[in-house]
Amino acid sequence: TYGFPIDLTKEIASEHGMTVDEARFAELVANARQTAKDAHKKLGGSDWRNSGISFKDLPKTDFTGYTELETSATVLALAADGGRADYIEDGQQAELVLDRTPFYAESGGQVGDVGTITVGGSVFEVTDTQKTPEGVYIHTGTLSGDSVRVGDSATAKVDSSARLATMRNHTAAHLLQAALRQVLGTHVEQAGQLVDPDTVRFDFTHFQALTGEALTKVEELVNAEIMSAGDVETAEMPIDEAKKLGAMALFGEKYGNIVRVVRAGVFSTELCGGTHVSNEGQIGLFKILSETGVAAGVRRIEAVTGANVLKYLNERNDLLFRAAAALKTGNIADVPEKAKAVTAELKAAEKEIGELKMTIAKAETSNMLSGAVEINGVKVITADAGEGGAQQVRAMLDSAKDLGDDIIMVCASVVPDKGTVSFGVMCGKGALQKGAHAGRIVKEIAAVAGGSGGGKPDSAMAGGKDPSKKAEALAAAADIVKKALNA
Repeated sequence: TYGFPIDLTKEIASEHGMTVDEARFAELVANARQTAKDAHKKLGGSDWRNSGISFKDLPKTDFTGYTELETSATVLALAADGGRADYIEDGQQAELVLDRTPFYAESGGQVGDVGTITVGGSVFEVTDTQKTPEGVYIHTGTLSGDSVRVGDSATAKVDSSARLATMRNHTAAHLLQAALRQVLGTHVEQAGQLVDPDTVRFDFTHFQALTGEALTKVEELVNAEIMSAGDVETAEMPIDEAKKLGAMALFGEKYGNIVRVVRAGVFSTELCGGTHVSNEGQIGLFKILSETGVAAGVRRIEAVTGANVLKYLNERNDLLFRAAAALKTGNIADVPEKAKAVTAELKAAEKEIGELKMTIAKAETSNMLSGAVEINGVKVITADAGEGGAQQVRAMLDSAKDLGDDIIMVCASVVPDKGTVSFGVMCGKGALQKGAHAGRIVKEIAAVAGGSGGGKPDSAMAGGKDPSKKAEALAAAADIVKKALNA
């Protein structure tokens, strides 16, 4: 409920020789707080659950939403500005309670319904529906029009398109669980879900990531069941009878003596209080978007159904057409081969550029030999390789190996787009015999630019944080080498 204490986490981690990234922890805590604020904003800024508002004096709401999307009702209670109210006015954000409602309240992973509650000429735009532990349904939203008072007659109407999309996704979640158990095994159990008008998000127990083959099989099973157009039936019955039917129950959930069973064809039977399509064919199509891990032994599949599959396919098709245009091919079927050809061309060009850089580097280092500083019989060459980063530095060091054994090459190059600098040092055999060590030398040079590094005695790389100190670091090379050679 309250999470695991960070101090205890640090202590246990320390005992195992590990550390905690406290900066990242603080970032995630901040993200969680922002998420809570966003949820509060979504509820109109008047969240009865955190404001201390009580609806315990009200009778349990009569939910009619299994059979109808529009219901005549009476306003039983109102709440706004942190407390119960006798009336609300135009533009006011509030909570509204009816004696009966077709709005499904968020539970079982299904989001609450949205829609309108009309009172005379006024319209209360419902943005979320929740319910109290006592079964009182709370409609959250904003009023447009005249005032609404407790006792007024109202017409509650659910947004049918949003509800139907949610129903498609909820039934699809049941089919998905059945398919996963067929493909992966009966150890698969639901570990959480979220179904809304846009997506199916289903968490389940499994010990490893699914292969592409397994995901394809799951998707095929679900779509085959949808195309079979089996009826989706719901019935209330004693829990013992439901168990005899093999109904899947949510682990850890408490059920009463009478439960609601949802049967989708002969493919899936589950205990569920949510809303569903009446026929599997109404789902249309099912498409898996992603499969990821969310916790140890828990995987997550996100998918879409119905019109959202068409939307997804259109978006992907648009990406293909744009890729085809960028690759200058008029047929999207040619995109893979064209992309392969362009990649090959790029690799060939990169190889040619690398060879040219090496040729230029050799020419430059040969010219630099004339400007070398001799220390204790060792020629020390320093080179500013401009921009290019580590790759450019390595090319310069490799080219210096042909200049003789009594060489120490020091090179520096700014890393493009990163605001850092790369340093490199190469020591010939003669320099090594006189005490030079590339790893130690480059470490001291990089330190001038606020960096660090090291490596082997004959060749080593390092990085600096301040490119403006590149020239200063190169200028310090002679004294650093002199100290290394004890000259």
